[in-house]
Amino acid sequence: MENPTQNLLPFYQFATEHASIGIHAVDAHGKTLIYNEKMMEIEGLHLEDVHDRSILELFHFDKEDSTLLKVLQNKEPIQNVKQTYWNQNGQEITTINDTFPIIQDGEFIGAIEFARDITTLEKLVYQPMRRYGESITFSQITAVSEPMQEVIKTAKKAVAARLPVLLVGESGTGKDLIAEAIHHASTRAAGNFTTLFCQRADRAMIERLKKQLQKAEPSTIFCERIEYLPLDLQQEYLTLAEEYKQSSHQFIASIGSDPIDLIATGKLHKELYYFFALTIIVPPLNTRREDIKPFVNDYLRRYSNRFRRTVSGLSTEVEQLFMEYDWPGNLKELEILLDDIMSMVTNEDEITYELLPLHFKWKTQTYSSSSKSADYFVVQQEKELLPLDDYLREAEEYYLNKVMEKYNHNITQASAALGMSRQNLQYRLRKIRK
Repeated sequence: MENPTQNLLPFYQFATEHASIGIHAVDAHGKTLIYNEKMMEIEGLHLEDVHDRSILELFHFDKEDSTLLKVLQNKEPIQNVKQTYWNQNGQEITTINDTFPIIQDGEFIGAIEFARDITTLEKLVYQPMRRYGESITFSQITAVSEPMQEVIKTAKKAVAARLPVLLVGESGTGKDLIAEAIHHASTRAAGNFTTLFCQRADRAMIERLKKQLQKAEPSTIFCERIEYLPLDLQQEYLTLAEEYKQSSHQFIASIGSDPIDLIATGKLHKELYYFFALTIIVPPLNTRREDIKPFVNDYLRRYSNRFRRTVSGLSTEVEQLFMEYDWPGNLKELEILLDDIMSMVTNEDEITYELLPLHFKWKTQTYSSSSKSADYFVVQQEKELLPLDDYLREAEEYYLNKVMEKYNHNITQASAALGMSRQNLQYRLRKIRK
């Protein structure tokens, strides 16, 4: 008798190869079994690059950051997680992932991940303030910290001297805002502000640059993450920039890390670095935390003006959490988080802990628990009492985190000290992190 499932295999194969989402399946040891065309497009790899290789060999991320590795370890599904990592070509990739364990006849045999590519979307959509139809000027950049005031001061000098500018800073620090502010403060403001996103071996970017430079009207050309270009294309960029250096065009570029390190590792052309007469370092958000609250207030003001929904600010608990969190994604991460929060707001007057997305609560649970001392759980006459369930939940979270810290997060030692099984402790830790 003909097996109907067998007849469906060509359809499954066709659907996998032509799906608009990336699909990556691995066996129980992390070896790649399925890697479709869309995933190759997202990650810049080919089938021969991934065949029979572990995912740890392919990408540069910590084990705790890989959703596939988490599912391989915990055998539990993980859904709707944003993941940013570096592929073998040195490009930064951002995806929204749904990852599931595969169980056959009661046995775990591997995991499969479905990835929606938002790398380009983040570059194009994440435009703080620009979404409101406003040009970016220095006065509109919300920054009160001394390091950012120095950045703005130096950028204004670049405007006055009409110098080529290199912006250095992590992803999401606001380098694009500084670039556009320079443009609008200059005599070139009447012309175009053009952003060119650099990608690996992207010769089309050089052609777009040529066409822009050949135009007579003044313009500012911002090449974002220029170290992504291979050195031969960086040389072509340098040749064009030097040719048009005395023209009415302003050259601004950005890189993601220290230029000397990039030159030493062969990722940045030394002469191209010297072409930029002024280098401005845009500091990460965790070194200028005093900019967080003004940025949030500015975001809420603009949101209120557009959607007629007023939220006064952050609750004391959330403000403290924001000030303690490391913000690896910088201002970009903060704004995307605020977008997520505001999509959940109904009649709330302020942003409370309950409005925070689960993934952010999970990432910050160590901050919230470590910020409490043992005195927090002592019943005092003048202190408002918590509902019993809330008290027990917070007490358990505090105690378990302190035990895990004591035993350097060793599950076996911590569970033995607590008099419970490893599985029970792992269950309780997962529960408090949700």
